Amino acid sequence: MPESVKQRVEAQVKVAMKARQKQRLAALRLVMAEFKRVEIDERIELDEPRALAILDKMTRQRTDSLSQFREAGRDDLAEIESREIAVIREFLPSRLAEAELKQLVTHAVHESGATSIRDMGSVMTLLKSQVQGRADMGQVSHLVKTLLTASD
Repeated sequence: MPESVKQRVEAQVKVAMKARQKQRLAALRLVMAEFKRVEIDERIELDEPRALAILDKMTRQRTDSLSQFREAGRDDLAEIESREIAVIREFLPSRLAEAELKQLVTHAVHESGATSIRDMGSVMTLLKSQVQGRADMGQVSHLVKTLLTASD
């Protein structure tokens, strides 16, 4: 059985400690702290989809912070955010290409039998597990809306 995301992060924490990679270790510890926080708050054992959702959320948060830091001229803080994003993305599946994403959205619309924008929820439910961590959900939502409004 392949290692879970959580196990891979734990293993990389040990590697970073041994290699004395302070910045990488700090980013990995942030990930582990977030995993632990969710497990304690929700009283659950993290499964793979939930771990990927956490990593995806952490990446989005840091991307937002990165743009704000750059606008404010805080290159020192922007560099930290960039490093953290790079470390977190190592544990996410590879990003979907635009064509692959469009194909998945089209397939999900047909599979769900969606005919109007009111059916968007069922399409998004089908897509979420397939694209979690591999595509921006805002972009997915936009593609679904575009496809459903075109079919109206």
